[in-house]
Amino acid sequence: MQPEVMYQAAYSEFDTDERCAILEVSNHPGDPAVSIARARVAPGVTTAWHRLRNTVERYLIASGTGTVEIGDMAPAQVAPGDVALIPADTPQRIHNTGTQDLIFHAICSPRFRPDCYESLE
Repeated sequence: MQPEVMYQAAYSEFDTDERCAILEVSNHPGDPAVSIARARVAPGVTTAWHRLRNTVERYLIASGTGTVEIGDMAPAQVAPGDVALIPADTPQRIHNTGTQDLIFHAICSPRFRPDCYESLE
């Protein structure tokens, strides 16, 4: 069996109603356990409150700084290398507190599907 290679150049970044831009890095039905997307939030922007049904999400911060809000927990400051763990079905949003784009990888398990997304605004 040949390993499957997914090339990022095959995908395009797109803007969302959530107030961020997304680039799907790995989201394939053949790998139902996990998906990875790169998210980009502009300076001063706060993403929309949302939650993912039956899906755990992790934000792995790549660059920039922000404040993440997860459920009833106190807001937390995040910077490159930090990981925010977001339990399934938990309200979440992130605010870019810096002067450059906040970029992070959203790692979902099981993999992200549009029908698991629920806007809370």
